[in-house]
Formats: sequence, C-alpha cells, structure tokens
Amino acid sequence: MRIENLHFATAPALVYVACLMMSAVTEIDFADPSEFVPAVVVIVTMPLTFSIAHGIAFGFIAYAGIKLLAGRPRDVSLAVAVLAVLFVVKFALL
Repeated sequence: MRIENLHFATAPALVYVACLMMSAVTEIDFADPSEFVPAVVVIVTMPLTFSIAHGIAFGFIAYAGIKLLAGRPRDVSLAVAVLAVLFVVKFALL
C-alpha cells in the first residue's frame, strides 16, 4: 500500500488533536488584546500555512512584538524574546 493512500487514516487523529488544542482557548484573557491577538495569530496561521510549527513561530513573533509595541517589554521573558528573534531570522532567510 502506498503512503499517499494512508492520509484518510491520519485525518481523524488530526481532528482530535485540533479539538484538544481548541479547548485551551477558554483560558485566553480576552480582556487584554496583547494576550489574545497572538493566540488568534497562532489559531489562524496553522491551517493557512499547513504547519503547526509555523503557527507557533508566528505566535512567538506576534507575542513579543505586540508586548513591545504595547510598552510592556517586561512581560516578555528572555526565552520568548530569543525565540522570537530566531524565528524572525529563520523566516527572513527562508
């Protein structure tokens, strides 16, 4: 059996994982745009790029960028800032 013919077997698992991921949406602070906008970026970017990794990368970039633009750079940890910069470099060189 060819691998191309097995996509139908992975689709239910991917839908289940998507449902698990969407359950975390209830924990987002929708009162603070600097918190929910990066989450929306992640949720929208994943299906549009067909890549969970790219969605998460854009989420890191959006979170760090929005916090900096909102004048709250202390909310961005060093690890998040470093990852955001590395992802920007990755996409710039891509």
